Amino acid sequence: MRIALVSPYSWTYPGGVTRHIEALAAELAAAGHEPRVLAPHDPDDELSRRLHRGARPHQHATPEGFISLGRTVGLSANGAVSNLALTPSAVSKLRAELRSGGYDVAHIHEPVAPFVSWDSLCSAPEGLPLVGTFHAYSTNPLTNGGASLFGARRRLNRLHARIAVSEAAAWTARRFYGGRYSIVPNGVHLAADALVADACALASAGGADGPLRILFIGLPVERKGLPVLLRAFEALREHIPATLTLVGPGAEDVAPLLLDPRGVHALGKVSDAEKSLQLARADVLCAPSLHGESFGMVLTEAFAAATPVIASDIPGYRDVVRQDIDGLLTPAGDALALAEALRQLALEPERRRAMAAAAHLRAERFAWPHIAAEVTDCYEQALAVGTPRPGLHSFMVRHGLAPADLQPPIRAQRLASLEPAVMTQRGPLLSLIRRLGLVGLSLAGLALALLALSRIGVGQVLASLLASSPGLLVAGLALMCASMVARGFAWYAILSVAPTWRRARRRDALQGTFIGVLMSATLPARLGEPSRALIVARRLGRARETLPVVLGTMVSQTLLNLVALCILGIAMFSNVSLLDGHHGALIASVLAPLGVLVIVLLAPVLVPRAAVSRSTRLQALIVGLRRSLVRVRAGLSVFRHPRQAALATGAQLGAWGLQWMSCWLLLMALGLDQHVGVAGAAAVLFAVNVTAVVPATPSNIGVFQAACVAVLAGAYHVSTPEALAYGIILQAVEIATAVIMGMPALVNEGLSWKDVRLRTMNAAPVKLPALPERQRAAVRER
Repeated sequence: MRIALVSPYSWTYPGGVTRHIEALAAELAAAGHEPRVLAPHDPDDELSRRLHRGARPHQHATPEGFISLGRTVGLSANGAVSNLALTPSAVSKLRAELRSGGYDVAHIHEPVAPFVSWDSLCSAPEGLPLVGTFHAYSTNPLTNGGASLFGARRRLNRLHARIAVSEAAAWTARRFYGGRYSIVPNGVHLAADALVADACALASAGGADGPLRILFIGLPVERKGLPVLLRAFEALREHIPATLTLVGPGAEDVAPLLLDPRGVHALGKVSDAEKSLQLARADVLCAPSLHGESFGMVLTEAFAAATPVIASDIPGYRDVVRQDIDGLLTPAGDALALAEALRQLALEPERRRAMAAAAHLRAERFAWPHIAAEVTDCYEQALAVGTPRPGLHSFMVRHGLAPADLQPPIRAQRLASLEPAVMTQRGPLLSLIRRLGLVGLSLAGLALALLALSRIGVGQVLASLLASSPGLLVAGLALMCASMVARGFAWYAILSVAPTWRRARRRDALQGTFIGVLMSATLPARLGEPSRALIVARRLGRARETLPVVLGTMVSQTLLNLVALCILGIAMFSNVSLLDGHHGALIASVLAPLGVLVIVLLAPVLVPRAAVSRSTRLQALIVGLRRSLVRVRAGLSVFRHPRQAALATGAQLGAWGLQWMSCWLLLMALGLDQHVGVAGAAAVLFAVNVTAVVPATPSNIGVFQAACVAVLAGAYHVSTPEALAYGIILQAVEIATAVIMGMPALVNEGLSWKDVRLRTMNAAPVKLPALPERQRAAVRER
């Protein structure tokens, strides 16, 4: 049988689909068939590296009879990069080969992927049986619905047989495209892996009392869950001896994500032989992917090496791993649950060995000879399809209006979700009300925004922006940048007396401040604060020990910020006549920071040391609350050192003064200084900072402008268009400051914005509960 294996993905940047086709072609050839791979192929040159974001092509041999379809371009998809051929020449080469190749069957992988597979559904010669394999799992209605809108269902009707690599992949295909699917999983080679596993069996048994050897194989992309695994490992090694080997990520990929690299070995990209060796040596493979996995070939590779698996409980992985038989499934993204599962297997070597034996038996199901035979059965099924009835039915089949398998059509339909149910307190009615409420609020917000723009007049806002003075704008920007430097000096004064492992340098505080400002401007919530603490802890060394101390020093800065807000509030009273009788609300807003300060100082005294309650959970909550409050108050230790306290106070309040003057210069730039004095600038700065305590959006966009309009238009009777223009300019200056100061700091730190975001989003510490004394003694003996 002469078979065309059509792939839309680059052969020189191999992913799971390419490896699947390579192994399938070899098995089909061994069985006496004539497979020919039709796939894009990238040469190793500078253009290829530019098209694929600097990545170098792999030295990947092509099978006999390989037909190259030209270059590809790297496109982001599903949390990774897909390398697809998008040129007309690739399509023309494919069409010519399918017409002249004399094939008995065309096997199209990922039939919906552009442009090679997509085109082959319609350009294949009439009478050539088509088989399609669906490799992807996706719940995205936008991309899948878009494909249907462009005719995917009609094109897929031309397939004589359909294969899905898992129930998860079949779910996606049935949900969005309809049709019938045979489940034929990805295969795995047993022979070489089994030999490696046998060779290492004695070493594995002999090392049962050694450290737990954990292995991760995958790309260093967020979807693969590496930050989750690193957090779990940092918690695990505090309780048991363990090592973590990473295949795929290099040291440069892992460094930004780790507070402490002890026990972590990043090997980067390795050969297949080295990967098999690492699988055989490992006690457990960890696959903490967050989403988007249709099968998980690395799981079956681990099974072939007799290595049990701990994987995320997500569709695709759930099709491979049998809970508590050949592996464990933990909630996706739950670092604590992952650490618990790893500790369980570390403490139960007999259970681990039983899982390893079950995993090796399970690998037989995925052996390539079995998989190739099932694929061949699908070819025979496609060849056995008869011809459609003459007339209307033949016309409908030829044009994709009826399925080519001549079976009654199965339309796309809504299916029950494969995602694990989230255990919440809300019932179906409350969930429905919540969703409707979110939709209603979104629509109401959009309507109000459109109404406000129509009332204010976009033209008037633009006119106010264009009328501003460039020189004063630049001066305001310079003052804002200077205020960031002053904040860095204030933090240095506080860090210099903190009990860190290494004495902080001025440069450490400035780098952390600048990067923190940049992350605050580009991330939701207040993630700039932990990001600057992480940067400084990383620079000081022993980051895991240093981070809590660094976080404590930020309490002193927060205290000084509360004092600055009080001063701004007092400055607003200098123009009492403009308050229109709203003295009570203003006094309350000014006194609020003082109230917070009093609570911080007195709370550790008011909260009891030992909670008197029958509820163990409540006792633990109260004890934890008091411990946190004590740590917060300990962050004020700089005020025990008069000289450093004076420096910190002067620099921090000076930073606020510079921002105040910047706000005043920007008012002058728009010509608003005739209506608003220095006190008005203080009122604006007060309002935008109070509303940013819990920002709803990155940089608090929208709320920021609303605060400016409320102060300037409400209290100082500035026209709404001019007030809105001022809010836009002030925020633009703040964001420009963040970029000007933060980007060079990131470059100097050797980090990318994505690196800091990943580490910050996964900064919450994971703490495993203590083991019982008997188990702790057993661990100490190991």
